[in-house]
Amino acid sequence: MDTPKTAEFAHIGKSLIVKGELTGSEDLYVDGQVEGSIDLQGNNLTVGPNGQIRANVNAKGVIVQGKLEGNIHATERVDFRKSAIAVGDVITQRVAIEDGAYFKGKVDIGKPEPSSTKSDFKPERSSVASGAAAVGTGSPIAGVGSKTPVTDTKKV
Repeated sequence: MDTPKTAEFAHIGKSLIVKGELTGSEDLYVDGQVEGSIDLQGNNLTVGPNGQIRANVNAKGVIVQGKLEGNIHATERVDFRKSAIAVGDVITQRVAIEDGAYFKGKVDIGKPEPSSTKSDFKPERSSVASGAAAVGTGSPIAGVGSKTPVTDTKKV
């Protein structure tokens, strides 16, 4: 039976637990648990609402709806959706944080060098913000008290 060719992607379901190095050349949707490292250069990673990642991530684009603990290096974009809980540093060209998302770490935003390929991303300018922040509602998220100051901001 001939099926139409669609974008290739892999899916890690709720009941799956992966420990170790995860590499691939297709988009990945994770709704289970991954611990180790994720390398999807040139492809996208989506962490579903039930997803729990404890890994450093290297991908073209990253969307976080669940929990992610680790550094993210995305050559294009990182999206933290309202249900996201993320701890770690981010290097990317564009970042979006929805109201209600929790993010703790620093962000380096820049453009790739004109002569480089997309996978050779290097920040041209840097915007660094660090500290804990519950964006939007102001209510505590994931056990972080609402009195957490965001005064640890440094400029590079």
